[in-house]
Amino acid sequence: MKKLLIVEDEFIEAKNLERILVKAGYAVCGTARSVDAALAIVSEEQPDFVLIDIFLKGPQTGIDLAMALRRKQIPFLYVSANSDPSTLDAAKKTAPYGFLLKPFRERDVLVMLEIAIYQYEYGLEAMMRKQPASGHSARPDGNASNPPAGIIGKNPSLLQVMEHVRIVSPSATSVLILGESGTGKERIAQALHEMSPRKAHPFVKVNCAALPITLIESILFGHEKGAFTDAVSRVTGKFEQAEKGTLFLDEIGELPVSVQVKLLRALQEKEIERIGGKQVMKVDVRIVAATNRDLEKEVAAGRFRLDLYYRLNVFPIHIPPLRQRKDDILLLARHFIELFCNQEGRAPFSLPPGLCGKLQDYHWPGNIRELENAVRRMVLLGPDLPDASVYFGERAHAMPGQAPFAENQDVKTWQSYEREYILYTLRKCKGKISGKSGAAELLDLAPSTLESKMKRLGIRKHDYTNKE
Repeated sequence: MKKLLIVEDEFIEAKNLERILVKAGYAVCGTARSVDAALAIVSEEQPDFVLIDIFLKGPQTGIDLAMALRRKQIPFLYVSANSDPSTLDAAKKTAPYGFLLKPFRERDVLVMLEIAIYQYEYGLEAMMRKQPASGHSARPDGNASNPPAGIIGKNPSLLQVMEHVRIVSPSATSVLILGESGTGKERIAQALHEMSPRKAHPFVKVNCAALPITLIESILFGHEKGAFTDAVSRVTGKFEQAEKGTLFLDEIGELPVSVQVKLLRALQEKEIERIGGKQVMKVDVRIVAATNRDLEKEVAAGRFRLDLYYRLNVFPIHIPPLRQRKDDILLLARHFIELFCNQEGRAPFSLPPGLCGKLQDYHWPGNIRELENAVRRMVLLGPDLPDASVYFGERAHAMPGQAPFAENQDVKTWQSYEREYILYTLRKCKGKISGKSGAAELLDLAPSTLESKMKRLGIRKHDYTNKE
């Protein structure tokens, strides 16, 4: 039985929380109305978890208490009526295990607390606590082991990613892979599967952005014969196909809220139900999700469920963009040269010294995917073109001989670069989105994914037509 401490200066709110928690089977070891009173109870009772109101009467706030609990290694989550961004940012820096905003329902409290406890016991910090003192460092240095086959690079930030993959791979906990488009999120997910005890079982990939909205639920959970008009036979869903293996949900931020509810149930209860079926089936599936979206902003906008976010975000892995891995650019370029030369039946070539510098100076808004496409063009056109910017994109053409991130240049958001790159590709394809030589093919995206990105970035037809 978990022992909880409630820190809340409003008597009615404190009693309401205590009633909910006791009814659910938790032991409430006390309620406190100030930081000093809370620390006194902590010293005497040693609670397993603390629920903290951010704003408390007195000179100290809940954030001050949170910092003290951090030093004592006691986990906590916030309960607050204030959603002011600056306050939430300050609270977020204390690394809580969750936020619960007032007013709340009984179920909100219990779900959030359950997720917070799960994150504490199975999340990134838990994995780090379980590492043997003589084991690998979580912050790899130059002596760290190389990434597994298929992952190219020696940059410390990449080695940090692979160290986290090594730590979490033996576990069954959910993993959320975060990073810009083209950074290799799917390859990291495959590495996680291949390094896990589930490697002998299926690795099933689902691009949530590419699924037709009317069929998403059927594709994920399956359906029975006659469940709907076109259901002429029973179909097993991706969860069943991934039994005892790994289910990779790419572009998870594109999943409709209606399906997020059923996904949350599958994660919490480890069970699914086919559409039109009456039998609940237990599933043994490890979930790895990925997104290039800021899911916290999606939650704030009401497009992503907070409880699902915390359930998926137990062990986040952040993949750095290619522009932050400049020492890996030439390694990747040489790898792609050898790969594409073999495919085209050509002899591999060395990169001209002048081109090496341009490759490293370019900002690569499309990351590894854009570099891969650039090298493919290089293999087809030759590496000695007078205007090597043809390999890169619109920004290189706009500023010949100038590094895209010059010192006197304003820094743009990633969304701005992504928008530019998509617009550049659409113009080169004369507005063609799908089909052979369409923008989706060149960007290595499903047409529906590209259209979704265009909608999110506010790209309309007149933005890329009648322009060169």
